[in-house]
Amino acid sequence: MSVVVVLGGVNMDFIVESSTIAAPGETREGSRFYTTPGGKGANQAVAAARNLDNRIPVEMAGLLGDDRYSDEMRRYLELSGVGTKFLGSVQDEHCGTAVILIDGDGENSVNAVYGANKLVDQEVASSVDEILDERGTSILLVQQEIPLDATAAAMRIARRYGSTVILDPAPTRDEADFLLPLADIVTPNQHEASELVGHEVSDRQSAHKAARTIRESGVDTAIITLGDQGVWVESDGISELVPGFEVITIASVGAGDAFNGGLAAGLALGSDLLSAVRLGVATGALCVTRSGAQESMPTRTEVEQLLATLAM
Repeated sequence: MSVVVVLGGVNMDFIVESSTIAAPGETREGSRFYTTPGGKGANQAVAAARNLDNRIPVEMAGLLGDDRYSDEMRRYLELSGVGTKFLGSVQDEHCGTAVILIDGDGENSVNAVYGANKLVDQEVASSVDEILDERGTSILLVQQEIPLDATAAAMRIARRYGSTVILDPAPTRDEADFLLPLADIVTPNQHEASELVGHEVSDRQSAHKAARTIRESGVDTAIITLGDQGVWVESDGISELVPGFEVITIASVGAGDAFNGGLAAGLALGSDLLSAVRLGVATGALCVTRSGAQESMPTRTEVEQLLATLAM
């Protein structure tokens, strides 16, 4: 049986919504404050699990602290259908946290303190070996919120098993280029793609150019998300824009994670690349129509309903 494995960060998000984000030295009154389970790894695990709807298991690997937020996040993952057997706890350490500011247009800025996530090492990464042992065609989904050496170790293990390795190169880190050849699929947004290739990526033409450059680093498939413009896909025999959906954006928190979780779910179910990308696009589109991080991830039924509008 296949499995989707996610190795990455687990954070508690502290979110402030305000029509205008305060500049240095300023104070602005916000309109709403709330906490929500987040972290790029955990967000992607929940997005994949809700898309898979118990058809294929999703396992989360990483580290939590021993505070009350850590307990809350573990429970939320489990209630969302994500396995946490390989999600450890570190005594006397706090969980990862992120302060997220959302402006009146739904755009967000993030300051994170990674806490227990920073202690993920190659021993934790080796749990991927145990998960993948005796499994069929599987997916490993990784990001750049935890130490890069641990991420690289897990990617190498997955490649030995013949699993598909998806790298979401976020947050951007200057020293992370060595991860690219270890990935089968790389999924930057336009800002991350700009960092990777050294020129601005803002539309389909520049995304096409950037995707070709990323593939030259040894990656089979480059997928660049362009917000409401859609997603550029560059792979063997594929070089095209998959359009987005017209939705009303409430908050963009977790949109990229939703896309990656949907993409991983589609591939795990045996969909071809473009079909899996469309599943990811629909998942991301629904995510931005609601508040929260993991809480904003749509169900399989919701995603199918949105995809059905393409045929209308």
